[in-house]
Amino acid sequence: MTDHYDVIVLGAGPAGYVAAIRCAQLGMKTACVEKWLNKNDKPALGGTCLNVGCIPSKALLEATELYHEAKHGFDDLGITCSDIKLDVPKMIARKDKIVSELTGGIEGLFKSNGIDWLVGAGTVIADKHVRVKAHDGSTTEHSADNIIIATGSVPIELPITPLHGDAVVDSTGALEWQSVPGKVCVIGAGIIGLELGSVWRRLGSEVVLLEAMDAFLPMVDAQIAKDAKRTFTKQGLDIQLSARVTGSTVKGDKVIVNYENSDGAQTMEVDKLIVAVGRKAYVHGVLTDEAGVELDERGLIHVNDSCETNVPGIYAIGDVVRGPMLAHKGSEEGVMVAELIAGETSSVNYDVMPNVIYTHPEVAWVGKTEEQLKADGVDYQAGTFPFAASGRAKAKGDTGGLVKILRDKSTDRMLGAHVIGPSASELLGQSVLAMEFDATIEDIAHTIHAHPTLSEAMHEAALSADGRAIHIANRKRR
Repeated sequence: MTDHYDVIVLGAGPAGYVAAIRCAQLGMKTACVEKWLNKNDKPALGGTCLNVGCIPSKALLEATELYHEAKHGFDDLGITCSDIKLDVPKMIARKDKIVSELTGGIEGLFKSNGIDWLVGAGTVIADKHVRVKAHDGSTTEHSADNIIIATGSVPIELPITPLHGDAVVDSTGALEWQSVPGKVCVIGAGIIGLELGSVWRRLGSEVVLLEAMDAFLPMVDAQIAKDAKRTFTKQGLDIQLSARVTGSTVKGDKVIVNYENSDGAQTMEVDKLIVAVGRKAYVHGVLTDEAGVELDERGLIHVNDSCETNVPGIYAIGDVVRGPMLAHKGSEEGVMVAELIAGETSSVNYDVMPNVIYTHPEVAWVGKTEEQLKADGVDYQAGTFPFAASGRAKAKGDTGGLVKILRDKSTDRMLGAHVIGPSASELLGQSVLAMEFDATIEDIAHTIHAHPTLSEAMHEAALSADGRAIHIANRKRR
């Protein structure tokens, strides 16, 4: 005999657990299948993001930034620090405590919302049934009127650089080292590579990032990317473009990395190697042929604009479907699908999806880049404002970077916003909201911003787009 639900969700990451909670809020009998075991082999909710991704990496980024500032930056503030000590195991333990508190919080939310947590690996079989295989090997079968697949993604492995203990690791392993390596090589200078490289560089490691592409952060506005590369290089990150790794070998306590660049074959000896070349959808074992759910040419689950698959009543959200692999994107899709199942009207506006790199300075953006607007033949105007001209940034001693706003000349609508600088991830929210509500640059220019704040930089960038910024020289005057 099978248990029947209104909705069964596969996966309890940011897409899955949010979908399950929203379904339960809307009065549906809901179950969520999750197999994750934490580092203590205990079942845990939250998926990659809370357990080994977004949250633990930000905990280490925050801790290492404070350590670096105390060691190198406080003297300029008139604060003398001596005998600063680094306790990496304690730093890792703090990270683990944060993870435990947040994943436990989701478990509490499941209980308060009456959601059944089916612990194990879920597989969609025929007729909207789900088989759950527990960690002891036993199986149960459950049926549902609707199924939401939210099984997330896993790091891409390179056969030429196989993982090896704590010497050659993926993004998960790079969050667990108990001491500071002398030299670290990171394969990939994308978001994950830059964040992990920053963590260990701040703690004293020599860090080399090998990027196969010839462009740095090609998805970012070129002006912002250029500023970012200059800043990260100044911080000591050795970013090598057009560098294709051809293999690695572990010899004793060292890793030999082979790669090719414009000068030919190269060899590098390091203490640790991080493979950070991206992630791929986790669909292995999730679908049987009998389920009838189609995949696209990239191995993602094919869905329509409502995240419904070719099988009515089976949906897929988050990293297993088209679009950027972002936690907040998956969460919003989870809410949308839950509301659509309940008969409500709901949608996700993918044109205003925020993106963030949590380095220091942070890099954040939404909408179109200047290069995309040029390629599309859009008549636009750019407005910029440097944090060097911000009173609050000067008071913080954090004046690197800028805000850039792009507007449509004919409609004055914001087409994109790009920030590199202090609290960029938080500042971007204003632009996301403006674009969601189709605000004009004039609307932002007329919005009163508190002084002194970092958000004034967004205000000044809007004024700059119209040639009337107050605190920088304008190229034209109105």
